[in-house]
Amino acid sequence: MNIVHIVGRSKNGKTELIINLVREMKRRGIKVGTLKHSGHAHDLDKPGKDSYRHREAGAEPAAIATTDQMAAYLPRAPEENPFDRLAPLFDNCDIILVEGYSHGPGKNIEVWRSASEAEPVFREREDILAVVTDDPLTTDLPVWPRQDVKLLVDRIMEIR
Repeated sequence: MNIVHIVGRSKNGKTELIINLVREMKRRGIKVGTLKHSGHAHDLDKPGKDSYRHREAGAEPAAIATTDQMAAYLPRAPEENPFDRLAPLFDNCDIILVEGYSHGPGKNIEVWRSASEAEPVFREREDILAVVTDDPLTTDLPVWPRQDVKLLVDRIMEIR
């Protein structure tokens, strides 16, 4: 699998960047999948709903299907790589963009904004390949302009 993680601290624009990247990739005919990783344990389902009750009773997987969408709830151990079981869902993808999960398999690109007033992650980690920002930044890493989504897609497809 070709996995690229879009990492960075909170409020640096990871979600918005991924949305823009997905739109440009789809425009080019690139088959792209995404995974949003949350570092916090919380319920994805709504307590009291039938699907929640099925899962709470012990169903594995517990799934729900509507006329236009499907979801499956699978338990996950904290140390488990989610792609071990989700891989078949991404079989037809040219690339998978992951929001967060920087310690997972794949390559890491950081998105950073000076307005967040947080230090860039790359200063603490050696596995960041490039930084996406429109703000002045001193680093030996490649710095890619945030507003040039077409160029970003080119660069991401080169490193994958």
